[in-house]
Amino acid sequence: MRSGTELRDNQQEIQRFRVRLALAAAFVLFAFALLAARLFYVQVMQHEHYHTLAENNRISIVPIVPNRGLILDRNGVALAHNYSAYTLEITPSKAGSLEETINGLAGIIEITPRDRRRFKKLLEESKNFETLPIRSRLTEVEVAKFAVNRYRFPGVEIKARLFRHYPHMELFSHVVGHIGRISDKDMEKLEEDELLANYRGTDHIGKQGLEQSYEKQLHGTTGFEQVETDAGGRAVRTLSHTPPVSGNTLYLSIDSKLQALAVKAFGKYRGALVAIEPKSGEILAFVSQPGFDPNLFVDGIDATSWEAYNNSPDKPLNNRALRGQYPPGSTFKPFMALAALELNKRSPSYTISDPGYYTLPGSSHHYRDWKAGGHGSVDLHKSIVISCDTYYYGLAVDMGIDAIASFMKHFGFGQKSGIDIEGELQGILPSPEWKMKRFRQKWFTGDTVSVGIGQGYNLATPLQLAVATAALANNGQLMRPRMVRSIQDSKTGQIRALAPAAVDTLPIKPENLDRVKGAMVDVTRPGGTASRAGAGAEYQIAGKTGTAQVVGMKQGQKYVESQVAERHRDHALFVAFAPADNPRIALAILVENGGHGGSTAAPIARTVMDYYLLGKLPKEAAPEEIPEEPEHD
Repeated sequence: MRSGTELRDNQQEIQRFRVRLALAAAFVLFAFALLAARLFYVQVMQHEHYHTLAENNRISIVPIVPNRGLILDRNGVALAHNYSAYTLEITPSKAGSLEETINGLAGIIEITPRDRRRFKKLLEESKNFETLPIRSRLTEVEVAKFAVNRYRFPGVEIKARLFRHYPHMELFSHVVGHIGRISDKDMEKLEEDELLANYRGTDHIGKQGLEQSYEKQLHGTTGFEQVETDAGGRAVRTLSHTPPVSGNTLYLSIDSKLQALAVKAFGKYRGALVAIEPKSGEILAFVSQPGFDPNLFVDGIDATSWEAYNNSPDKPLNNRALRGQYPPGSTFKPFMALAALELNKRSPSYTISDPGYYTLPGSSHHYRDWKAGGHGSVDLHKSIVISCDTYYYGLAVDMGIDAIASFMKHFGFGQKSGIDIEGELQGILPSPEWKMKRFRQKWFTGDTVSVGIGQGYNLATPLQLAVATAALANNGQLMRPRMVRSIQDSKTGQIRALAPAAVDTLPIKPENLDRVKGAMVDVTRPGGTASRAGAGAEYQIAGKTGTAQVVGMKQGQKYVESQVAERHRDHALFVAFAPADNPRIALAILVENGGHGGSTAAPIARTVMDYYLLGKLPKEAAPEEIPEEPEHD
């Protein structure tokens, strides 16, 4: 009985074992089926996807940054170019303690306090995973020193980079501008314009001036390399290569020698000068004085230098020629005279008796002329030559503000010129609509009086004055000013000239134009307000001086320059074109706190015109060769 029971128990155990074995076999088969299905799905159904991922692990796409295009003057002189050098760069996310890393590097390679300040500023503006330069332009010896100690500095590497260089520094700072490191705002803009792919690997972008305005032309097209890498991420071989396309070369209309001469002529003064070829609108010289060193901004300006520029009372970062808005003063009078003739508000023979002031009908307020006691009998010709304020007070009232604004807009006042540099301000050509919008006030006749002599609400940039003067020289045809004369394609080498563009044409009677031009010629002759500018000239100069008030004077109070603080003195202006019978150059000059246009601004113009028209360099004239001129605008 006992053995039988044991036999029956064995059979049950065997049965249970077989069931478990069958279940295990079923589970194994199911698992293998799942594995086979997964393998089929991965290797067959998802073959392309995983093949691509594997290739991406094996192949790296390395962007190749293109060479930035050059900027040259009209004679081929480089104003912005590139050079190759080594940079010591830190990736903050990989470097551990930045302070210890930088101190350790300083024991091998010279790192100045300015380098530290610049790196700190870049770190605040950048993401911590970006590579940031701590030292630029390393020597071969410094590269070798770091290479020996590289194992000590994780996250630090040396890169060979192209650097942008501005060899003339301050001379063209407000023309060429500068590049700078790409910011988050720049990235957003590139993404909006769908240009982000073309900036892979690029650290810099145009920030100001022509570098910014012609960024698309100058940047070029980014190239790529497909590089096979091993498991350690080291390059094994190059699979394919798409070369980058360098940026195009810009040829400017500016003459670098003329620019340098103009800057030198300013001497200690602040101000602006714009010289234009009237028939084409090409800019020949574009000065904003003082300037700044654009090289300091390429890798990020350090805090000390930034504060020195930003807090300077001379405001070197302000582009006075493009953004400085000043009362045009008496340089406005030739345009007023032309408007009077064209609108039949004055005849050439119409004469006033100038007592030295103008009284608005129904008012006791006197609007003073610059000359106490007045100029006596004054007609239109004489009003320009001696710059009679009284004549233009009355003329402005007779014309009315609407007629003045309507006529002057054809010469570009109160609107942007369209020059190929961003950031231009449009000045103010006042009107009743403008005043109501700006101040919520109605226009009064007294407002019109001051507009007649280029004061009051009137504001213009030196660029606008130059454009208007060029239009006058060009017989009423307003040309769009431009810096870039032609563009050379880096791929084909072909140079494409940019065609001049007319913005507006005002049909002016030739006889009226001749009368105004003739009076402007006499401005530069003995007895005129700019006789110094025309003394001994081998060509005829047509010009007009101007003075713009900085601080208003109380009625009856006399302006005495020597008793006024230098920064509160009047601005000096001068507009001119030459030769008067066939103008090749037109210009506008503003000298901040320079006093009288005839004594400070006009001589600068003569220096510039002599060089451009005759190739003559300035020389000191003997005192007896310089005729005396009246002390007024």
